[in-house]
Amino acid sequence: MEPLSQLQPHDSRSYFMLPQAPEEAGYYVHGTPPNGGGQYAHPAMMTMILFVEREWANIDHRKFGVGNISLANGPEYKKHESHKNGLQVDIRPIRKDGRREAVYWYQADDYDQVATGKLIALFHAYPGVHRILFNDKHASPFVTPFKDHDHHFHVELTV
Repeated sequence: MEPLSQLQPHDSRSYFMLPQAPEEAGYYVHGTPPNGGGQYAHPAMMTMILFVEREWANIDHRKFGVGNISLANGPEYKKHESHKNGLQVDIRPIRKDGRREAVYWYQADDYDQVATGKLIALFHAYPGVHRILFNDKHASPFVTPFKDHDHHFHVELTV
């Protein structure tokens, strides 16, 4: 029998890669590099994502997209300067059609503002959430607008 470390990729910090295709999960994965290369999470982040996805799956059948977290071992991450310690994650807004594709908050025909607000509220309620960056300030009172955050929201944890 193989040891657990061989089954789930981890880095020198002992951060594990977010599971890429768990059955019946409330999330799907995307991001750069592909195949989870940018989804190494601090244990607190991993716990938050898995908690929120279970809560989300109980209220909505659509999955939310989990993007960039941290590269293995925490080197510089192009266009994601803060994503080095595994305590930040990018989440896609919810689409009305449930497709697993990006959507901008101002695309009214595709973007589900109400559902995205509910998802943001789940993340915000999790202990240790420091801030949530997103440019649709009408989706939730818990967001702070920030440059280039039109097609994802950014959740930061403190530990």
